[in-house]
Amino acid sequence: MVPTPAVEFELLGWPADGPTLRLDYRRFSYAGKFVMSNTGKAVLKREGKSVPSSNTGSTPVRELPYATAVLAAVAFNEDRTDASTLWLRYVTVDSEFRGQGLGPELISRVRDLALERGYGSLQIAVNNPFAYDALWKAGFTFTGETTGLAELILVHPVSPPATGTELSPSAGVDDRLLAHYRDGLEQFRSQDRDRSPDERRFLERRLENGPPSRST
Repeated sequence: MVPTPAVEFELLGWPADGPTLRLDYRRFSYAGKFVMSNTGKAVLKREGKSVPSSNTGSTPVRELPYATAVLAAVAFNEDRTDASTLWLRYVTVDSEFRGQGLGPELISRVRDLALERGYGSLQIAVNNPFAYDALWKAGFTFTGETTGLAELILVHPVSPPATGTELSPSAGVDDRLLAHYRDGLEQFRSQDRDRSPDERRFLERRLENGPPSRST
């Protein structure tokens, strides 16, 4: 595993700012989504490095150089029917540095800024157990709901705890959150789709050993 360099957070802009960002498609999933100007964007970048981007969306994509300083990026926008909810649309980490906690760190930074800005909640839909686990680490919880694409919807904050597994009325908040965590894993395990061997092993390990620690 390549050691993670020192990083720093940068908010490139909120959705209304129309920031665009050009990522190397060979290293980042969803790279093409970040050149769109209809979402806000934030990054974790190499410490002391600048990120070439357009804060107006007016710079043609072909004129934007690859953002080589970026190690992780997230795109987000307001819910179409509820302006108090911010949706995290795409989260991506440089393939060379996956599994080193960059995704949860970036999401946690955006989460805190969004709540400070006045958003009441953040939501995201995920389609694989690795992303699900990263969102759990960042304080998100499965709502019990899915999209039409069988993505699991997670939310932060959770008050009261999301609906899902029925527990006794005396069950504590931690017990309920753990139950929701397992509900999500079980959903992934039962979905009728091919899972890679790594995904299957990861699911079984988490179901057996329980979730990792998480931020609040």
